[in-house]
Amino acid sequence: MVSVIKLNYPLKTRAKYEKSVVDYRNRGMSLESLINRANEYYLEEDVAVIYKKPTPIGIIDVDYSRNKITNAYFKDKSTFDYNGIYRGKYIDFEAKESHSKTSFPLSNIHKHQFTHLRQILKHGAISFLIVNIRNEYYLLKGEDLIDFISSNTRKSIPYDFFRENCVRIEEKLRPTLDYLKVVDVVYFKGE
Repeated sequence: MVSVIKLNYPLKTRAKYEKSVVDYRNRGMSLESLINRANEYYLEEDVAVIYKKPTPIGIIDVDYSRNKITNAYFKDKSTFDYNGIYRGKYIDFEAKESHSKTSFPLSNIHKHQFTHLRQILKHGAISFLIVNIRNEYYLLKGEDLIDFISSNTRKSIPYDFFRENCVRIEEKLRPTLDYLKVVDVVYFKGE
């Protein structure tokens, strides 16, 4: 993140650039925003019906005069971020970002998410991760993630694994992140 400070110089304005502190409050939101916009496009164009799943919460107190929840808790553990239907198949996936330039930490995926992944793959779902690493987007098949974990003792997936084993999702105009084009290549062999 770079901020611009304008300095008034005699009769001219000059810009001085300085680095500012990185704000991690909305970490991961940029990838999710791209996916949300893509999903809106897919719905508008009648390509697929895919939604971001809300995190289940239990409500304790409500201020009805302001229509505001004042006290709540997370009811259940969330599974994956997105699910829906595409080309007659159930699709379920997670969006993850890595701020490391060398690897994707497996600690970013929780144990209950691995359990969920195994269960839905067992029943024939299309399931994957969209991973942003080095500002590049990759589709990591759920099966490949499970194979990596079962055949490695590593605590992270190296960047080179993504380059060699995953399909890169290119950015374009509309939708900005056309991940279903990659789903077609990976799961439907371009049919």
